[in-house]
Amino acid sequence: MFNFLKKKQERIFLDYASATPVRAEVKVVMRDYAELHFANPSALYTEARQVKEIMLQARSEVARFLNTAHERIVFTAGGTESNNLAILGTFAYAQQHGIARPHIISVLTEHSSVREVLAEVTRRGGEVTLLTPDSDGLITAQQVVDAIQNNTVLVSIMYVNNEIGVVQPLREIVRAVKIKSQASRFEILFHTDACQAPLFYTLDVSTLGVDLLTLDGLKVYGPAGIGCLYVRHGVNWSPVMFGGGQEMGLRSGTEDVTRMLGLATALSCAKVERKELSIRLEKLRDYCIDEILKRFEGAEINGSRKHRVPNNISICFKGLDAEYLVVALDTYGVAASYSSSCQTLKEDSSSYVVASLGKPDCALSSIRFTLGRETTQADIDFALHALEKALKQVGK
Repeated sequence: MFNFLKKKQERIFLDYASATPVRAEVKVVMRDYAELHFANPSALYTEARQVKEIMLQARSEVARFLNTAHERIVFTAGGTESNNLAILGTFAYAQQHGIARPHIISVLTEHSSVREVLAEVTRRGGEVTLLTPDSDGLITAQQVVDAIQNNTVLVSIMYVNNEIGVVQPLREIVRAVKIKSQASRFEILFHTDACQAPLFYTLDVSTLGVDLLTLDGLKVYGPAGIGCLYVRHGVNWSPVMFGGGQEMGLRSGTEDVTRMLGLATALSCAKVERKELSIRLEKLRDYCIDEILKRFEGAEINGSRKHRVPNNISICFKGLDAEYLVVALDTYGVAASYSSSCQTLKEDSSSYVVASLGKPDCALSSIRFTLGRETTQADIDFALHALEKALKQVGK
């Protein structure tokens, strides 16, 4: 049997943008399904048809969350795969249909699962424009429109930034791109990585106007290893994975129905408690930011305070080694982060997101607290006390 590490001391988890625990309702649904079903939904016998019907129920539930038809939902292994499929699928289709160097527009502050795919697009002969945000981390519709070229095929802009919590004016940008697209020889698609948005914002794709949208179960109190990509009806898009033709031929591979149900349940729960959670966490967020700015001289917030997701606190302590501070906080019982979790795996773990705000001196000196359903006022006070001790330890 596995010997799991047990909690031996009081600890406060403040890295919910990186991962969320699987909520109780999701565990129940996944367990009940796994105890009764295991058949491959592509088979023809009774057990398989039952599983296929359950899979349709999960797909329909996710579709309801996005206010779309169930045929528009492609299940994936998570946000990274969804971003890869959206970008590379659009790029491949454009190349296959006569555009020699398809052009894609994005933003310097995008998650690495978008930035690294765009680097691959360049290696495959495409063109990429990365827009620079203002000091608050925001971009404008005009910036995007001005970057459009005759060979532009896709705009990919994250709805809520995972690191600094900035919320982009997505509807306004999408509208401007669609107007510009009417004069283009090739339809300009719009993709958004919305992984950090479902707990706090309505994701009605008919209102947002996007063509492609990414979600991830790990960010919404669902299971890891499951995500989805919304693909608008009529979108011209080529598959980049090949096999048995599952997921409408767009993403082959035997479906993980257990996790699909987990994602659908998590999104349904998020929809019910979104308003209450947003109000509560926004109050805790503002209290924490105010206390940090008041208690620690020279501390400054990264990104817009006004256009900010309710659970994000990104703070710069200039001259400080953020990695060292996060380790110190861990010894005092607080789980926080610097940069993003994916970026810490790389040799250069400085924050390109913070540097993109025109704050290169904060790229190695910023930490992030992100709050969740379990976060309380007492947790914030505990974290502030731990931060005070940690700063003294690292000589601030």
